[in-house]
Amino acid sequence: MRRITCLILAVFLFTLTACTKADTPKPSAVAQEKSPAPEVSVVSIANGSTLKLSDLKGKVVLLNFWATWCPPCREEIPSMMKLNSFMAGKPFQMVALSIDEGGKKDIDAFFKETGFFLPTYLDASGTSSKSYGVTGVPESFIIDKQGVLVKKIIGGFAWDSPEAVSFIEGLMK
Repeated sequence: MRRITCLILAVFLFTLTACTKADTPKPSAVAQEKSPAPEVSVVSIANGSTLKLSDLKGKVVLLNFWATWCPPCREEIPSMMKLNSFMAGKPFQMVALSIDEGGKKDIDAFFKETGFFLPTYLDASGTSSKSYGVTGVPESFIIDKQGVLVKKIIGGFAWDSPEAVSFIEGLMK
């Protein structure tokens, strides 16, 4: 009897494991450093225009995933604003991609309340965060002029630091 019970348990566990593997989708490819950056197609909250990452070839891109409700995001925004101002007129594009569920309404209210402003975009489908393997916010990706992902940064960052500015300027050469 004990042998039969063990056999039934083994068959059950084998079946359970097989169903789990078959039912679990295989992870799709996500952005990798030193690889071409995945394409994104996002909408500007400022004017509703669509921006494609491929349209920015020739510029260094800071792609930042953020949300208005995220404390580390709020902390890094002033340094992102300074970086964006410092890079004005240079081959640089900041793409602040909000994951806020409330969309433009929430973002506009946040900017009005705080006085902050970033060139902000929305990805209503969520495909951009999936393509980049975003697990939380803030997460940032630096993409070179050829469209290659050169750096992924998880968490808040001092974007106006001399090291960050120097790194980004180095990619412009």
